[in-house]
Amino acid sequence: MIDREQIRKVAHLARLELTEAEEEQFTTQVGSILEYFEQLSELDTENIKPTTRAIDVSNVTRPDELQPFTDLQSIMNAAPDVEGEYFKVPKIL
Repeated sequence: MIDREQIRKVAHLARLELTEAEEEQFTTQVGSILEYFEQLSELDTENIKPTTRAIDVSNVTRPDELQPFTDLQSIMNAAPDVEGEYFKVPKIL
């Protein structure tokens, strides 16, 4: 299915330098992978809807609930610079 010249081309595109032994090894390995995919093409998928996952996954989320934060001083103590009840930041204009 795949030959060493194709492996050399892919290696060149990926900016990889392969030895002769690596070319031979990858030719065999990639050939095996492609043979496996060829087996998959024999399956009847006519009535199977396309999916992105084998199982359904959904996010587990909680509703956003607004809650006031009462310990303003602890936040202000952690800030690098404050002025009154505000964070002091560098002027940008």
